[in-house]
Amino acid sequence: MSRRRTAVALPSLLLAAGLLAGCGGNGDTATASSSGTAGSAPAAESTQGGTPSGGSGEGAAEGGDAPAFPANAEPDSADPSADSLVTVTDIRTGGHEGFDRVVFEVEGTGTPGWDVRYVDQAISQGSGEPVAVAGGTVLQVTLTGVGYPYDTGADEWTGPDPLSGTDTDTVTEVAWDATFEGTSVAFVGTTEEVPFRVYALEGPTRIVLEVADPS
Repeated sequence: MSRRRTAVALPSLLLAAGLLAGCGGNGDTATASSSGTAGSAPAAESTQGGTPSGGSGEGAAEGGDAPAFPANAEPDSADPSADSLVTVTDIRTGGHEGFDRVVFEVEGTGTPGWDVRYVDQAISQGSGEPVAVAGGTVLQVTLTGVGYPYDTGADEWTGPDPLSGTDTDTVTEVAWDATFEGTSVAFVGTTEEVPFRVYALEGPTRIVLEVADPS
């Protein structure tokens, strides 16, 4: 009983201070939860409207920041994790304010690496034959740390191929090439050569390519 009486008699100033301290704690927690780890973009993406994969629009990033767009269109690359053995199970496209997005979702272990660059012509890594890609320029996307479905237990993406851009201004289509000797290759057609950025997301694991709108 004495403890309860003491609590009721506390000055309102102390109570207000306690409330302010509690609010400050909540703000710190929210900031921490929206921060990402080094080497990946601390953002999440979702499919608009929950529509089936393969032809859906790709939702905007929520929380955190993707890497800044570079000032040029130079190649972008990253190494896979040491345990990476994945298969591309889905490819999605979507248009957003200021850029278009292409997402390569994978299943397996670890995080794949990538090499993304503009090429003069799309050439199949398996056959050496030209690959037709609509658009004025072509971005070759090479994912590394990749395995065949019988290695990863995941079914590889089967199309539509080519995959048309969904509400996109710069990305025209994505042409899937092949998986060969630890790499998977896709060709992204664009209206012109513009800056792009690439980063990884988790839950599920995805490699995200974003192509800036022309200036």
